[in-house]
Amino acid sequence: MGKIASEKLDVDYDGLADYLHANHSVYMKVGSKVYYLTDVNYEAWRAQDTSVRNSKNHFVDCSDLVPTLDEFLALPFVNGHTIKDVFPEATFYPSTKGVKD
Repeated sequence: MGKIASEKLDVDYDGLADYLHANHSVYMKVGSKVYYLTDVNYEAWRAQDTSVRNSKNHFVDCSDLVPTLDEFLALPFVNGHTIKDVFPEATFYPSTKGVKD
């Protein structure tokens, strides 16, 4: 996991999938909640709740692991809503690689 960048990412919904394919992770802020959207060793996708850490100081998963990005974008992990549902009120931030939060 990288550190959340200070500058917002300028991306539309369709561009988000392209961004994730190319960069493998992004932070998504919806209201006061921040989620880390990431792949798992190029094999699966998941969302993590950045307000909860496990014993290894890693974010805790808040979605199922799914094999494709399309499936991931359709998961209702944000209080029963998908990323597409919350996209209009969400703000996205790049993940700064190599720098732990």
